[in-house]
Amino acid sequence: MGHVSQNVILGLDRSELESLVESMGEPTYRAKQLAEAVYRQRVESIEQISTLSQQLQSKLADNSVSAGLPQIEKRFVSQDGTVRYLIAFADGQSVETVWMPEGDGGEAGDGSEAGDLAERFAESSLNTSVAKALSQREAIAALKRCATQKQHRKEGQKQGQKEDQRQGQNQGRSTICISSQVGCAVDCQFCLTALLGVKRNLTAGEIVGQVCAVLKDQAVSPPEDRINLVFMGMGEPFLNYENFVKAARLLVEEVGIAERRMTVSTAGIVPRIHDFGAETIRPKLAISLNASNDALRTRLMPLNKKWNLEMLMAAARAYPLRTREWITFEYVLLGGVNDAPENAKEVAELLRGMRCKVNLIALNPGPGIEFTTPDAERVAVFQNILREAGIPAFVRRPRGRDIYAACGQLKRTVEIATAPVSIPSSATRPAP
Repeated sequence: MGHVSQNVILGLDRSELESLVESMGEPTYRAKQLAEAVYRQRVESIEQISTLSQQLQSKLADNSVSAGLPQIEKRFVSQDGTVRYLIAFADGQSVETVWMPEGDGGEAGDGSEAGDLAERFAESSLNTSVAKALSQREAIAALKRCATQKQHRKEGQKQGQKEDQRQGQNQGRSTICISSQVGCAVDCQFCLTALLGVKRNLTAGEIVGQVCAVLKDQAVSPPEDRINLVFMGMGEPFLNYENFVKAARLLVEEVGIAERRMTVSTAGIVPRIHDFGAETIRPKLAISLNASNDALRTRLMPLNKKWNLEMLMAAARAYPLRTREWITFEYVLLGGVNDAPENAKEVAELLRGMRCKVNLIALNPGPGIEFTTPDAERVAVFQNILREAGIPAFVRRPRGRDIYAACGQLKRTVEIATAPVSIPSSATRPAP
């Protein structure tokens, strides 16, 4: 599922582009011109590449070679500035890509440059709904408990403050969330994307194309504009491994987004976690945990039957972390299901001694999902237990809930995209 097309420039690396132009009797420097035009200038057609000779343009046209930039089919804008894009491909399939002008705090505490920025932003916002659930004294104490674990990031934070000044209002927090498959085969019970099933893998060009289309629409250009990128949209990246890895490499080498500003999330494809650790260019790793024991995780994520928590934790502990790199564990909190203090204590035991942090995500609801969003107080208690155990824990801010753009809500929703979303204020009934 998914293949490299020599008739589409987007998705070809430099060596493939050199082979293409050589096959047409052209010098190899033309490959650089093609790459610059497609990946950096984001042209929509070969005719727009002014650096090419008329002869080469004619040769490319005769061979039906196109630039390959995908089309933005629909665009939904949230009250908080988040934009959900429905991006269409040549075969009629489409995926969703999300632009978050201020991110959602997902990078906070991961040891990276982008994480330092997000962490300062998150921890300076004690007036959020979750922070209100804790007393001021408790919140400050929780932050102090993490102080020793953040000493190694001080230099990065100083550098980040300088970047803040250069970045102005954006401060390098803008994030693009991209998809790796049309639909998803993992079947997590709390995710709208799972209801689609999986249609096909995306090619490397289609993955990169989402980024290029959004960058063009938002009129931003890395590396001058600092963009964070998360492979957390539709699909499981590690079930489309080769295309995902190639896309990551193209995004670094051709588009200009630093790998330290990218994060890939996996539901726990254990063999690929081992493979990923050996890659020379690799985004930061996030693992969707979502449960504190095997029985609960199997219920919520059937994938756990194949790769259980013992196997997953072994792969995570063996993962070769680079300097200042931490593993992120994502944990979606479901009201009355996996959000009890006992669950938090079990998570703390699972992760004890690891160089990691936890992102807590209060369920983003949607039609067809029977689970409920937990009270802010339960989220705060869960977070505090982890921090008491010495594990940095951050609450990801929901972005774009009103347009079904938040984590777990991507389902190519069109009919109800502009309707307000009802957010439960309490988990009064457990999920079945």
